Amino acid sequence: MTPVHSSDLDETTRHDLDRSTFTAAMSRFASGVTIVTTVDPAGVAHGFTASSFCSVSLEPPLVLVCLARSANSFPAFATCDRFAVSVLRAEQADLAMRFARKGADKFAQGRFVLGAGGVTVVDGALALLECTTERIDEAGDHVILLGRVRQARVDDGRPAVYFNRAFGTLVNP
Repeated sequence: MTPVHSSDLDETTRHDLDRSTFTAAMSRFASGVTIVTTVDPAGVAHGFTASSFCSVSLEPPLVLVCLARSANSFPAFATCDRFAVSVLRAEQADLAMRFARKGADKFAQGRFVLGAGGVTVVDGALALLECTTERIDEAGDHVILLGRVRQARVDDGRPAVYFNRAFGTLVNP
């Protein structure tokens, strides 16, 4: 199959995409919820909520997560050599809300521990992936963090799920 590039389309097939329609369409994609954390050179923890997270490769074990350039934590992640992904439980949705806000003291409340890789992680997360940064790629108003998973831990429970701009969970995980 030959890929079609936008430059190959004539003017009658091009459409300007309305931003609100695009965000509404994306909100219909149910996804898990994660908190991604790192530490800056001064030892200060930084983090953000991400639903744009996925596995990339089994060999080597790679994951990716996307971060907005406008995020307060962007400078710390733009130069990080390691990060961790905490996959949240349904009852941890309040943490997701806090880590999604600008200006909040994100680590003020909740249970956090230091992971094996030296990055603060969510204690009791459904799964934990500790990564070294493989690369950071530009992607419009975001960057894509590609990480090699060095440590992983899993636990049983119900996952936090984000759908149609609201948190929920699965009925029968």
